[in-house]
Amino acid sequence: MKTVPPAHRIALLFNGGKVYDRGIITGIGNYLSSTRASWDLFLEEDFLCRLKGIERWQGDGIIADFDDPLIGEALAGSTLPVVAVGGSYEDERAYPKHIPYVATDNFALIRLAYEHLIEAGLTRFACFSLPEAQSNRWAQEREKAFRRLLQRDGLHGEVYRGLSTSAPMWDSAVEQQITWLQSLPKPIGIIAVSDARARQLLQACLTAGIAVPEQVALIGIDNDPLTRTLTRVPLSSVTQGTQSMGRTAAQLLHQMLHGMPSTARQILVPPEAINVQASSLHQPLGNPYVMQALHFIRQYACQGIKTAQVAGYVGISRSSLESHFRKERGCSVHDEILSFKLTAAASGLKHGDAAIAEIAQNCGFKSAQYLHTVFRREFGCTPREFQQGEAAPIH
Repeated sequence: MKTVPPAHRIALLFNGGKVYDRGIITGIGNYLSSTRASWDLFLEEDFLCRLKGIERWQGDGIIADFDDPLIGEALAGSTLPVVAVGGSYEDERAYPKHIPYVATDNFALIRLAYEHLIEAGLTRFACFSLPEAQSNRWAQEREKAFRRLLQRDGLHGEVYRGLSTSAPMWDSAVEQQITWLQSLPKPIGIIAVSDARARQLLQACLTAGIAVPEQVALIGIDNDPLTRTLTRVPLSSVTQGTQSMGRTAAQLLHQMLHGMPSTARQILVPPEAINVQASSLHQPLGNPYVMQALHFIRQYACQGIKTAQVAGYVGISRSSLESHFRKERGCSVHDEILSFKLTAAASGLKHGDAAIAEIAQNCGFKSAQYLHTVFRREFGCTPREFQQGEAAPIH
C-alpha cells in the first residue's frame, strides 16, 4: 500500500480584504491546482494581530506581503523558508536580505498609465498619492516613478498627497482635493496611486463640477471590481500582475521546500494591461455647453435621462444643445446617451457575471429585449454572444 506524503503546512500572511492581496492568493491557488504540490494553507484575514510569535510557528513555509514593515520585522528571526511579496523599490537596499522577493513593478505600472494619458493627447500631468508612511512605501515608490518619467521627458508634474482617508477627515480631505484640482492647469492627466485614491478624486471632480475626462483625465491602479461599482463615471485602471506574482511566489517556495536553494533575489512582475474606461478617454472640446452636457451624461446616462434633462442641466434650449452637439460631436444628444449606455452594458457583460436582464436595467434600458435589439443594431451581435465571447461589438 502506497503511503501518501504529508502535506506541507504553509502560512499565507495577506489581507484577504484587499484586491491586490486576493489576486496574489488566487495565483498561489492556481499554482497548487496545476502542480502536484500538497499544501495545507493557513490564511487569516486579521493575521496582523497574530504576528507576535509567528517566528515560532510550527509550519513548513511562509509567503507574506512585505509591503507592511511589521511583517518583515516579525519574520526576521524565522528559520522557515520564506518568500516575500510586495512592491518594487528604486533603491535595492530597501529589499529584505536573504529572502526571495516577488515584486509588482511600480515603475512599469506608472509608465503604462502615463503613456496611456500621452496617447490621449495630454501634455500636463499630476499624481495623486498618499501621505508618507511606512505602510505606504509602495505609494512613495510610485511617486518616484512618476517624477522620473516626467524628468526624462523634460516636463513638470505635480505630486499631491492630501490627507489620509478616515471618516472624521472626509469632508476636509474632499475640500482640499477640490482646492488642488481647481488650482491645476486644464486639461490635465492625473495618475492616482490606487483605485481607492482615484475614486476619491473622481468624486471630488464631480462635486466641484470639473468635467471628467475633458478637463481632468483620471486613471487608477488595481482594476478593483468593487471600485468600478462605486463610481458614477467608469474608472480607467492599470491591472497589476498579481496572479502571476502569486504563482511565482508559490513556485519559489515549492522549490525551497524540496531542498533547491532559491537563486532569485528579486523578480519584477509587470502589469497585465489597462482597463480603459470613460475617466481617461480625453477628447479636446472647444464648446463649453457640450463639455457640460457630457459631464452630466457620463454621470446619469444609465439612470434613463433624456435630452431635455441634459439641456436643463446645461441651461440652454434643447434645440440649441442639439445644434452644438451636431457641430462638435457629429451626433445627437440621444446618440451620445445611447452610446454611453451601450458601453456600460458591454463592460458589464465582459467583466461581470450578472444576468443580461439585470445589466439592461442597471444601464438604463427598458428591458433585456430592448438591449438585445439595440445591441444587435449597433454592434452586429447579441448581448449573449458578446458575453460568451462568441462575438465582439463591431461598429
